[in-house]
Amino acid sequence: MGCSNGVALNQLLLVSLNLLHLARGRSEVYSGISKYSFPDDFIFGVATSAYQIEGAWNEEGKGESIFDTFIHLHPEYTPDHSNGDVAADSYHHYMDDIDLIKKLGVSHYRMSISWPRILPNGTANYINLQGVMHYRKLFVELLKANIIPVVTIYHWDIPTALEGLGLWKNTTLVDYLVDYARILFNLYGDLVKIWVTINEPDIVCADGIKFNKYLPEEATHGLNEYVCIHNMLLAHARVYRLYEKEFKPYQNGKLGLCLDVIWPEPKNPGNPEDLKAGEIYSRMRIGIYAHLIFSEDGDYPPFVRERVNSMSHKQGYLQSRLPYYTEEEVKALQGSADFLGINHYTSFLASQSSSDPSWAVPSMDQDTGVRLDKTKAWPRPGADWLSVYPPGMRKVLNWLQNNFKLLERIPIIITENGLSDFGQTADYERVSYYNDYLYQILLAIHEDGCNIKGYFAWSLLDTFEWNYGYTVTFGLFKVDFNSPNKTRTPKLSAYNYAKIVRTRRIDFDFIKAPVTYNIWQYLPYH
Repeated sequence: MGCSNGVALNQLLLVSLNLLHLARGRSEVYSGISKYSFPDDFIFGVATSAYQIEGAWNEEGKGESIFDTFIHLHPEYTPDHSNGDVAADSYHHYMDDIDLIKKLGVSHYRMSISWPRILPNGTANYINLQGVMHYRKLFVELLKANIIPVVTIYHWDIPTALEGLGLWKNTTLVDYLVDYARILFNLYGDLVKIWVTINEPDIVCADGIKFNKYLPEEATHGLNEYVCIHNMLLAHARVYRLYEKEFKPYQNGKLGLCLDVIWPEPKNPGNPEDLKAGEIYSRMRIGIYAHLIFSEDGDYPPFVRERVNSMSHKQGYLQSRLPYYTEEEVKALQGSADFLGINHYTSFLASQSSSDPSWAVPSMDQDTGVRLDKTKAWPRPGADWLSVYPPGMRKVLNWLQNNFKLLERIPIIITENGLSDFGQTADYERVSYYNDYLYQILLAIHEDGCNIKGYFAWSLLDTFEWNYGYTVTFGLFKVDFNSPNKTRTPKLSAYNYAKIVRTRRIDFDFIKAPVTYNIWQYLPYH
């Protein structure tokens, strides 16, 4: 580690120490009405993605996605051997979904367009008109209901026809994504004014390639991870500049991207090494993406560049495992967003470690050198990875605001936040989760001055949750997957969220668990 780099890290550690003065430990128990309200220009919405809710996997000209192909070949990928072939069947029941969104009272709906439904071959030489008309009807109906569509261009469903290219390990996929985006702007730019280029490149490149967890990728640890990051961010920049030059002058829309961010809470706040671990993790796993777009100097963070270069040299590589952008590409990336979308669900305890049995050599994990642990002090009502620690939301927002100057004028939008459980409609844990996390956002806005302009709850419906199948659910509305019409039923959290949207405040006493309710039966520790 270079001397100047060490000084920079120590300076940033002071920011971490300041963040520790924010709420620590388990969430406080609040009552009554929140003292702060959401600003008048703060937008509320709900979110879904095409593969997770649409179904109709092979209907009306749709091509296969890599998920269709992979899960059909490997039903063991999900514990219940399920897939997204039908899911909530929103392809046929989108009017039902619009009715639910209206009932919630939110103004925005974040969704994605299925790449293989528009381009069955993945390429622009053949456009599926039935798929085109489906989304056009959906957008028209949303706007009739005064609901603004927020559309994700790429939410992981690459057409299987492009799989032979090597997916994000090949820069050719960048060209095909740009072609696809151009088609969408031409088809829907008169109706859609808010676009997300890419959802969670960090999940695709880290968890997807590393564990086969969310994406059927081949693992080449410590190489593919960085090539994937490099190509996905380049794709984002090229799509943004395409829209800026050819479409924005007359369509007047906005584009951003969504990053998945966790908060690395120092395992022992009294230990300087754990404080440093949290900062290192944030810089390696959040900064590696955000610095390119939202910093004043652009490119990969110097700390990340020096660290990966040094590790690569020690391991005998003749060149860094982290690729280099050209000056032109750095310029294209810098400022290439009208907003930063963050998907935040959970936090972990961070401590430094030189090795871990689960880390491959080389790998991004080993380059980072930070161990993440769970704690029984934070409940986990559903999926094992999702621990409830509301202060992590405020700390993430402050970390971003303190580290990236451009975020003073480019707003942050929470594009996903939500809790998994096992499907109960009396979802008191989800009610508390939304109340407590939204309150942390209020504190970040009113007490910390963070530039946050919107919030999308994940998710509108119970969805196909990737490698979990349907064994855990996130929906505000329960879906009866066994019924012919995939009946939707509101959960308590839907009523609670609707009241927050309507009043722009949080009523912590609106829905409270009865005294006889055994909350612990829904808090398994693994």
